Amino acid sequence: MGKRPPSSEDMEKGREKARPSMPPPHLCPPPPKPWVPWLVPIIFVANVAVFIYTMYVNDCPSIDENKCILPSLKRFSFQPFKENPLLGPAGLTLKKLGALERQLVVEEGEGWRLLSCMWLHAGVVHLLANMMSLLFIGIRLEQEFGFIRIGLLYVLAGLGGSLGSTMHLMRTTSPTISVGASGALFGLLGAMLSELLINWTIYVNKCTALLILIVVIALNMAVGFLPKVDNSAHIGGFLAGFFLGFVILVRPQYGYIRRKHLPSTYEGKHKPRHKGYQYVLGISALVILILGYTYGFGKLYGLKALKNLP
Repeated sequence: MGKRPPSSEDMEKGREKARPSMPPPHLCPPPPKPWVPWLVPIIFVANVAVFIYTMYVNDCPSIDENKCILPSLKRFSFQPFKENPLLGPAGLTLKKLGALERQLVVEEGEGWRLLSCMWLHAGVVHLLANMMSLLFIGIRLEQEFGFIRIGLLYVLAGLGGSLGSTMHLMRTTSPTISVGASGALFGLLGAMLSELLINWTIYVNKCTALLILIVVIALNMAVGFLPKVDNSAHIGGFLAGFFLGFVILVRPQYGYIRRKHLPSTYEGKHKPRHKGYQYVLGISALVILILGYTYGFGKLYGLKALKNLP
């Protein structure tokens, strides 16, 4: 008798045997979940609230109502243009509420002004310029790195800007005050640059991003050469943020996967979390930061004062 013709089931089994085995799927880490930004909006609200309180304390009509700008605002009206062209309070009011002044910080021991000056602004124009930059830069950074790292970066960069500003004021003879969040904001810009450099392997259009960032930084630095702008705070904040970025904004190298995300049967090579140059940059930046802050405080208060610290 002849052989039975193969059934459709037998033919299907034959195709399965002849079909080559599929390669294992490409391993890739799960995409990071973006943080919900809340700290930067709170900083924004705090700066606006402090400015409103500053104008309330200023109370321009109590001195001379006829010279105030927008007297219809009553005690929230602005000082004359000759005194403050930025639509804001008097210098004495800013000084009273915590503006940075060399004599008060160095000779009177009011070191708290190094931080309080970050929350004061000279006028509406000053406030709007800084708050627009804060929202544009800060929210993006907080979404990527979280509130702890960005909050620490903001405060330490602002402190660096205050140290730079105070050391500059030590060279001036006339009493001058300095206010504003510019040092902290330039610190965020500096951190964006160092973050791009230390995490170079994970970016696609690296050179384009670097060029755009350098242009943005250069334009913001150019503003510092305008009259009555404290560029020393900008430079101090930028340098502090630049080196802080190498320390606190480092990310895993391209292709790194945590072991908990690897299949149990995976036997391939496992990449280390960071590349060697990331460790070198991070450690070097940390040393520079320690030396820089030590030099700044030593310059203000002297080495003897540093030795007496607990």
